[in-house]
Amino acid sequence: ERIIIALKKAGFVVGYMGDGINDVSALHAADVGISVDSAADVAKETAQIVLLEKNLDVLVKGVKEGRITFANTLKYVFMATSSNFGNMFSMAGASLFLPFLPLLPKQILLTNLLTDFPEMTIASDNVDAEMVTQPRRWDIQFIRKFMFTFGIVSSVFDYLTFGLLWWLQVPVEQFRTGWFLESVVSAALIVFVVRSRKSVFKSRPGNYLVIATLTIVAVTLALPYLPFASLIGFQPLPLTVLALLGGIVVLYLVTAEVAKHIFYRFVKI
Repeated sequence: ERIIIALKKAGFVVGYMGDGINDVSALHAADVGISVDSAADVAKETAQIVLLEKNLDVLVKGVKEGRITFANTLKYVFMATSSNFGNMFSMAGASLFLPFLPLLPKQILLTNLLTDFPEMTIASDNVDAEMVTQPRRWDIQFIRKFMFTFGIVSSVFDYLTFGLLWWLQVPVEQFRTGWFLESVVSAALIVFVVRSRKSVFKSRPGNYLVIATLTIVAVTLALPYLPFASLIGFQPLPLTVLALLGGIVVLYLVTAEVAKHIFYRFVKI
């Protein structure tokens, strides 16, 4: 037990396996207590894991699955915090200068709903090998730096979208439609950038993530042209405006990819 406590104080995550009454205190002190099906009842009660078969491979598989789950959870946190911070900053800033709301409340709710679908498939996403080879821990400082870095990049392109639509002097409905399209499409596609520290061309995303993201992009682009679009406050955009918004999204993804490589060069997870 004293050895376990010393290891924990040194910063290690400690597992302990025991099957007898004399192992109970050590099982309790460990981060993960492991026992076997034939162990004393009190040992099994204290342990977090009870092995039903004489095979330790299940522990290896469990550790691997835990690291995969942790890596995919980090992806969700990175995507959600950076995009939400960027959108909040953009919405607050735009409201100070525009004589109308950049997005209606129902359009904001629809934005959140649509961007949730790709995020839900992150749980089944592929994980880079280096994220599984060694244990990782929550690092709030790292998450905060990531949020500020990519949130600011997101906001820069939101304001670029505002400036473009304002310069083109489009009607209010088309302004909101334009920002809605840029916001949802960029938020959906940015997951391919932030999901891995590798280049987007060197890390293969999961099939469900690809399908969900491309589906949401297609649905989003089609929304302003559907019969009920006016009920949501949308209005079809001219092809030239769509092309310019598409250029902004592509430039945003390229900039985020460059920012990612610079970020990971100076900040280690």
